[in-house]
Amino acid sequence: MTRIQNKTLTLNSTTLELKGIKSYTFQILLVGLAVVLPYIAHFAGAPVRYLLPMHWAVILAGLVYGWRSGAITGLLAPVVSFMISGMPAPHILAPMTIELFTYGVITGLLRENFKMNSFASVAIALIAGRILFLISVLLLGSVSGSFFNYTEAAMLPGIAAAIAQIAILPFAAKWWVNKESK
Repeated sequence: MTRIQNKTLTLNSTTLELKGIKSYTFQILLVGLAVVLPYIAHFAGAPVRYLLPMHWAVILAGLVYGWRSGAITGLLAPVVSFMISGMPAPHILAPMTIELFTYGVITGLLRENFKMNSFASVAIALIAGRILFLISVLLLGSVSGSFFNYTEAAMLPGIAAAIAQIAILPFAAKWWVNKESK
């Protein structure tokens, strides 16, 4: 099979290559966005458990630039945010980092390597990330009190944001990839 390349997108790929100054600049922008959005939501008093503002940029990174970008954004965003603002809270930093890393890697792998539909890639990544989040919360003892009550309080509010991410982010990624590949 011949691999035909044009700018930063190969015709047999569904993501842009994470290579070159432009893609690295966008990588920094995505990490910055993942850090700034929760800060703005907290500052405005918006319900972050309902909006999941950090998650959007991480998933978008995986959809646009593949698993490496998703992994980088997923690992850096919560750590950088914590270093700047103290959020996420220390007891939830590790589980959230695992969750976001999972979102970025799985979304990127499914799109880049397995050429899976964007909507399915996001949905599968969200389910896997939430499962690993809950397992890490349980194993790390990040929550005191009833694990069932915590699970309900942590998972239910984010369902609307997850549905919105599945519905919106594939279109945003497609627009971005098409724009950059011209």
